[in-house]
Amino acid sequence: MLQGALSIPPASTKIYQVGWNKVSEISPLICNLSSLSELDLSHNNLRGILHPCLGNFSPFLSVLELRSNNFHGTIPKTWANSSSLRVIDLSQNQLEGPLPRSLANSAMLEYLHVGNNKIIGTFPFWLRTLPQLKVLVLHSNGFYGAIRSSESNYTFPKLRIIDLSCNNFSGHLPAEYFLHWTAMKAADANQLKYMIARTTGDWWYSDFAYSIAIANKGIEIEYQKIQDVFTVIDFSSNRFEGEIPYLLESLKGLYLLNLSNNAFTGHIPSSLGNLTQLESMDLSRNKLSGIIPPQLAELNFLSSFNVSNNRLTGPIPHGEQFDTFENSSFSGNLGLYGKPLSKQCDTLPPSTSEENQGSESSLEFDWKVVVMGYGCGLVVGAVIGKFVTIRKFMRSSVKRQQTPRWVNRRM
Repeated sequence: MLQGALSIPPASTKIYQVGWNKVSEISPLICNLSSLSELDLSHNNLRGILHPCLGNFSPFLSVLELRSNNFHGTIPKTWANSSSLRVIDLSQNQLEGPLPRSLANSAMLEYLHVGNNKIIGTFPFWLRTLPQLKVLVLHSNGFYGAIRSSESNYTFPKLRIIDLSCNNFSGHLPAEYFLHWTAMKAADANQLKYMIARTTGDWWYSDFAYSIAIANKGIEIEYQKIQDVFTVIDFSSNRFEGEIPYLLESLKGLYLLNLSNNAFTGHIPSSLGNLTQLESMDLSRNKLSGIIPPQLAELNFLSSFNVSNNRLTGPIPHGEQFDTFENSSFSGNLGLYGKPLSKQCDTLPPSTSEENQGSESSLEFDWKVVVMGYGCGLVVGAVIGKFVTIRKFMRSSVKRQQTPRWVNRRM
């Protein structure tokens, strides 16, 4: 229940955690803690601008947690070369302006979260060379423009979670990136562990477990600890267009894929059926057409699936997981049919609505009907022809009887 101004501890303090209080003021004297390795001021009522010293006041600083406050202004540009800084969380504030390029100087950075601010600018492709970056979250800001293609093979090699949702990114997805996201290509389920940033010293250590809020299965879930195998791509609620790259299939360790609420066109790649670890896939609210690839029904871990509000057609695949999805997963696609939708089959012409019957009995029956129709046609035709002939003869006889005599004489 601490409130008011933040107390400044002794200069020798190494870990200072004051999260989840009601502290409202922070003094620049915090920058005198030159031995600090972990500073957690999250979930308070802190306001004002971020002091420029926060980026480089301690060469030992490993964790900087400032999320869920009321900081405003720009992010300091003075992020010096640091061999220690691993976690930067500035999310859920009122920060604005561009993301400073000096963040790329933090060679050991593993976790960067600036979501839910007012930051603007293009995609920070210059972070691609950070060799340890595992988590990049930019959601709910003012980022815009296309994501540039990779200029080198060294592109986000350790990235496991990327969240660009709720921005103004546009253009096509750079498929080349997916080829180099090697950390997403495999998952060792036999060695489950949590993502942890460890700060060390001569006689002490501290483990800081990553936490993050991810939209999963239609709701935002707070993960207090993130397993090291947990991999996420969330590009939802932007203006991406073009086809979904088939190269996504190379990310075989992917757990969650969210491309919803964009302008993607074309077909759903059947290659997504190779993402055997996938638990959640959301492709809703796009302009996708064609069928739902039956290969997706083979995803045994898929517990959440949404392709609603597209232009899909054809039957809904069936499988162990697909049979559990609700109507809402497929609604808004006029051409889809089959369970769980009430429309059980497509409307087809009579010649194609019948199922092909390969048995000899059915073929024999069809030919009998034809022959019977042909024979009946001959009989009925002969009767009708004879009737017409007799009728014509009778008419001609009547006419001859009624013809004037002077006409007969002339003939």
